[in-house]
Amino acid sequence: MMDENRILSQEEINELLAKSLSKKSEEEVLTQEEKDTLGEIGNISIGTSATTLYTLLRNRVIITTPNVMVTTIEELQKKFSIPFIAVIVDYTEGIEGSTILIIKEEDAKIIADLMMGGDGTNTDAELDELRLSAVGEAMNQMMGSSATSLSTLLKRNINISPPKLQRISFDDDSLKNYFKKEEKIVVVSFQMEVGELIKSQIMLLMSVPFAKKMVRELYEASSESAAENMENVELEKEEKHLSEENRAKQKQFSEKEKDKVEVKPIELEDFDDRATSSRKSSLDLIMDVPLEISVELGRTVKKIKEILEIGPGSIIELEKMAGEPVDILVNGKRIAKGEVVVIDENFGVRITEIINSSEKIDYLQ
Repeated sequence: MMDENRILSQEEINELLAKSLSKKSEEEVLTQEEKDTLGEIGNISIGTSATTLYTLLRNRVIITTPNVMVTTIEELQKKFSIPFIAVIVDYTEGIEGSTILIIKEEDAKIIADLMMGGDGTNTDAELDELRLSAVGEAMNQMMGSSATSLSTLLKRNINISPPKLQRISFDDDSLKNYFKKEEKIVVVSFQMEVGELIKSQIMLLMSVPFAKKMVRELYEASSESAAENMENVELEKEEKHLSEENRAKQKQFSEKEKDKVEVKPIELEDFDDRATSSRKSSLDLIMDVPLEISVELGRTVKKIKEILEIGPGSIIELEKMAGEPVDILVNGKRIAKGEVVVIDENFGVRITEIINSSEKIDYLQ
């Protein structure tokens, strides 16, 4: 049990003062409200990219709610000494600035192996140009999805340049072109899980001015949205009021005129023949319109690794069995099946199965 009357040592006092001053300094850079807003932006933009990574890596991807803090490169040096891969993203439209996504080099090796068709266990190989390119493609898709979510959030087009990858270590000056050692920066950190292969931390670094700009842009977008909602509410009220007035006037008019109205049974003309004639004439108008007919031999799905290995002489196996009828498509819609024949020196198709005429018309319409 701790003695409540124990006198703190000078070292403990200095440590408490340092923590207090650090917290106060951090609050002066970013308010708690701004941190919460950045966390929400990160949660929506980076969090939604988990679906994109799942498609690429063929493994369940979980990205947790972010944690936002203000620190410096110098302080990060004390916490992290292992090498990282930096994914540098420049925003080219909608908002000006850059962010740097930091992932561990070991995690990048797993992602590279998965992107190249492996199971994520072949991590002994170095990250050469080809493997870095594979990681870059995954990060490009991830940050592209993030930019799309950010566009929706800020209600404007957000575009980014293709991410640039760079091997870094906080121990050296790898990021000196982006941040000074003593400069205050914003770090938005996430826990990322990829199947049973990766359980690690990723970090998004940005300058304080850029972080504040994102917060300001979100506030403005929210204000505009609130104003639009208020305007829509007022318009709905006005339309409802006018509608009620019109109904009242209509009712009053009906009561005055109901005695003057002569009621007769309605006689309807038979439109069956005219409808058939109209449909035929409508079809006559488009009989000379050219349509593209294509014959599909078959389809298949290949991994990126297999696509890269394709060369002259390679054989691609299709899903269709030998001798199975080919599909005949008109403007991309299948209308028949047939078998391939040779007519003189050209290929042709003999129709073996065709859909009925009414269905063909529905397809063409």
